[in-house]
Amino acid sequence: MAATSIDTAMLTQFDEKARLTKRRIRSKILLKLKIQKEENRDRKSRALKAKLLRTKVFKKAKAIMFYISLGGEPDTSGMITAARSLGKIVMVPVCMKNKILIRPCLLEDSAKLRVGPYGIREPALERPVPLDNLDLVIVPGVAFDKKGNRLGRGKGYYDRFLAILSPKTATIGLAFDFQILPSVPVQAHDVSVGKVLFA
Repeated sequence: MAATSIDTAMLTQFDEKARLTKRRIRSKILLKLKIQKEENRDRKSRALKAKLLRTKVFKKAKAIMFYISLGGEPDTSGMITAARSLGKIVMVPVCMKNKILIRPCLLEDSAKLRVGPYGIREPALERPVPLDNLDLVIVPGVAFDKKGNRLGRGKGYYDRFLAILSPKTATIGLAFDFQILPSVPVQAHDVSVGKVLFA
């Protein structure tokens, strides 16, 4: 067997192992998110909000893309309210299902929301914002490690989105303490975040 064939076989084996490991981690953490008591989620979400508001990058940012929380994730509603009260422009992702892409759209105070793909709420009236206008993106994840490696829900939307962001746009992942792992399995297409906040 040629060296390139051996390399390809080894990479395929590594990829398959990473996929299986990711699947196991994902199912365990999603269950923990689901069964976590609501009062714990609220308390930790408030702690995360306080941490976020203290970061230099948040203080400097004029335009921030948050996400609308799903299935026991850290609650971003208080963070969005705080950002607005500080005069920041707030966006959230809208899924473009056929292209497996997300695009940032304005989230106005009185915006009507619809349920988009995968049960994620998004603005009914889409007002896209150019990527270059983003100063900070708040990123969801099933699990992170302290280096910023991220495990998502497996669809690849955020990896594709993060890969096309300007290097000037800061990225912060939000997580509960049980979502922080010593290391997250990484594949070639995975994109890390600049910083992870957890509580």
